[in-house]
Amino acid sequence: MEYYNKKRLVITLFIFLGYILQAHSVSFSITNYGAKHGGKSDVRQALSKAWKDACTCKEESEIVVPNGLFYLSQMKFEGPCKAPSITFRLQGTLQAHIDPTKTQVGEWITFQYIDFLTIGGGGTFDGQGTKAWTQNNCHKTQSCTKFPYNLSFNFIKHSRVGSVTTLNSKNFHLNLLGCQNFTFTKFTVKAPENSPNTDGIHIGRSKQIYITDSIIQTGDDCISIGDGVEEIHVKNVVCGPGHGISVGSLGKNQNEEPVTGIYIENCTLINTMNGIRVKTWPNSFQTIVSDMHVKDIHVQNVSNPIIIDQNYCPWNKCSLKSPSKVKISKISFKHIWGTTASPMAVKLDCSKSVPCQNVELSDIDLKYNGKQAASAISTCDNVKPAIKGIQRPQLCTKSGTTKSS
Repeated sequence: MEYYNKKRLVITLFIFLGYILQAHSVSFSITNYGAKHGGKSDVRQALSKAWKDACTCKEESEIVVPNGLFYLSQMKFEGPCKAPSITFRLQGTLQAHIDPTKTQVGEWITFQYIDFLTIGGGGTFDGQGTKAWTQNNCHKTQSCTKFPYNLSFNFIKHSRVGSVTTLNSKNFHLNLLGCQNFTFTKFTVKAPENSPNTDGIHIGRSKQIYITDSIIQTGDDCISIGDGVEEIHVKNVVCGPGHGISVGSLGKNQNEEPVTGIYIENCTLINTMNGIRVKTWPNSFQTIVSDMHVKDIHVQNVSNPIIIDQNYCPWNKCSLKSPSKVKISKISFKHIWGTTASPMAVKLDCSKSVPCQNVELSDIDLKYNGKQAASAISTCDNVKPAIKGIQRPQLCTKSGTTKSS
């Protein structure tokens, strides 16, 4: 942990220096490039010109989207830049077209190949996803139409997003790929519970990602972690509604990279479909999940607060011919307390092929508050967890099901 604390100090110093540098930065407001607020005319051209000037500037620079409503069809902000750092100051609202067919497949707004990027300002990225949600049939067919994400960050390093909101995305709210040393703080995600596939933050093939002091309300995973992810810290996050915080699903595709170093602490989950979850496909390709540590989690009316599911098979669209080949090890759940909306408080469903190893559960205190005449239960299959401290419900020490007293 000393190594992580030193690295965290470096990141904090970078953020602090970023604020100082912003005070002396060259500012490029989109209104100076002809952008008009009111949401009627596309500001893509104005943003493109402002970005070009800010990116080629040899001084610290910032782009300003002032208060007001601005319609943006689609935009890609691409580096590398000559500016030592760039701030994207969103004070107003950028709004997508409500018709999902008006945006090309992919992402509504993309930032890529940029170092030392800061996004803030208190504004909103409004994806206007309500119409897209009614047309989403991905739960019925794999050949469904893929609607755009609100925000994508590709190959971004040493950067920060804070004090902005992503609202009603048509698909994932935010996707990270190939990023490093990236902090999200005081970040807000908003979408209703019935919005399909609206993951809050999805992370793939990235490392040293920090998500702190944020609120995520959505219709899918609040945070989802894909393959190739290393050293992720999630702290002081409120999640709900949504499907909880998930690692996976993993093992579906060949050559997936290991997931290692996941730290989730001091979070609150409210009315979510799951709590903290690891999910892997049966009949899968080989990969690894290791060094995942979860502690100090408060759950309120959460179904499946603690779950390892190595038979993940949504809508029965997979083969159950052979067990998962994803190896899970060095996993701990410590001080998880609150209420569960389903009797299944703890479910450790590990693979027969590669049983989970070095799993620890400590101070688990979960009470079922649902309508069924039942008590909270736990199940453990293909795993022998180490049990410490409080055990409510009584936790499994061998395969089988144990009911609470």
